[in-house]
Amino acid sequence: MAPLRKLKDRIKKIADKKITIKRSAIRKKPAKTAKKVVKQAPAEQIAVKKEILGTNELMVGQSKFSHPEVSRPRKVMPHELPHGYDQDKMVLLVRDPRWLYTYWELKSSTIERLKNELKELFYRAKRLLRVYDVSNVIFNGTNAHSHFDINVNEYANNWYINTDGPGKAWCVDFGLLLPDGKFITLLRSNTVQTPLDGPSWITDEEWMIPDEIFARLYGMGFGLGQSSPVGKAWQERIKKVLFSGVLASPGMASMASPVKKQKKERKFWFILDCELIVYGATEPDAKVTVQGREIKLRPDGTFTMRYALPDGKQVIPVKAVSSDNIEERTITPTVTRETKSSILVKEEIHK
Repeated sequence: MAPLRKLKDRIKKIADKKITIKRSAIRKKPAKTAKKVVKQAPAEQIAVKKEILGTNELMVGQSKFSHPEVSRPRKVMPHELPHGYDQDKMVLLVRDPRWLYTYWELKSSTIERLKNELKELFYRAKRLLRVYDVSNVIFNGTNAHSHFDINVNEYANNWYINTDGPGKAWCVDFGLLLPDGKFITLLRSNTVQTPLDGPSWITDEEWMIPDEIFARLYGMGFGLGQSSPVGKAWQERIKKVLFSGVLASPGMASMASPVKKQKKERKFWFILDCELIVYGATEPDAKVTVQGREIKLRPDGTFTMRYALPDGKQVIPVKAVSSDNIEERTITPTVTRETKSSILVKEEIHK
């Protein structure tokens, strides 16, 4: 029994040893694989990461101190402008108050037609620019105030024209002058207006009022009433008020006596005054009052009032009421004038 028991124990130990070896082999195999993954994966990632960081750092370093040139695309014309557009056309432009500029073009077919119609006369005819003064008229070819001619050569297609006429309207014809004096118009330009070479004499109608109304307003400004006469008597009355010191202007009052005395001795005098213009616009059918007095509107709803402006503070309430009396608006301009004057008399010393 004892030997049999020893044999069983030995077989059991051998079996337990094999099971232990198999278990350890199973545990070690995944561990080795895991180690390989852990070692290889982070190393590759770190290498790639370093490579990316190195490239970025290099790019930053290169661009930090670089100044690249900005390349701008050049404008290239797809093709050159044509010599002509094959059309019958003439254009007139203003260069300054006295000079014009014109350019023109005749179609080749038009030239051939003229050669066939005129034959020998075409080659004997003179090419002309006929310049018309068409100020304040609707030009029809025959109603110009005046005109003058300019001879041009066969190859000319533009010309500078000296009109010596600022502030006028002009139109130009290009044509042929035949040997018998007949002028054939081939092209006609547009009409242009040259500007003035000095101040304009044109007064805007919005600032104009009848003399009678102006006299009344001027008289009201000086306290002469609404029915101040127009003419020499009214002017004398204004002068009398100016030199009598009646006005409340401290400058005028202080100046009245010395100027009057100086005027008698040396016949030298000087007057200065200011005016006030009030203008506006509203609906044409509205009712407008200025300082409580109703004024008449123009057909477009505009209005203009002209006042004398004495020294001191002037308050001018202007009220507009709609035609249905529902809306009412008031605007009150306040104007202050202060006049200062001085007198200087130079005395000559005779030895």
